[in-house]
Amino acid sequence: MFAQTFRFFDQRPQWNAFQSRVRTAFEPRKPRHRLLRFVLGVVGLGLLALLVFFSVFVGAAMIVAGLTYKLWQRRGKPMAGRGPRHAHDVVEGEFRVVDPAKVEHRSNTAR
Repeated sequence: MFAQTFRFFDQRPQWNAFQSRVRTAFEPRKPRHRLLRFVLGVVGLGLLALLVFFSVFVGAAMIVAGLTYKLWQRRGKPMAGRGPRHAHDVVEGEFRVVDPAKVEHRSNTAR
């Protein structure tokens, strides 16, 4: 009621009546009956749960469809680095074994 206190009304009463009808047409109202209020609340929660369930189902279906599409595109093609054809792609290197005592000594001095 406080928000309606400081309205500056126009001098044309028919314009004010039109504004009032338009404003009240789009205002959500709760019913006064307690049981009807409860039933509408349960219906709203059910609708919300249905929408959440549907969105999760659609999201999972999109992920499955994307994975299926990717696997379908790679069918019949060899995997990278597999088989005798890719034996020349091996990178060789050298390594040396480090004494664990030296590693412990270095980690203690770093602190």
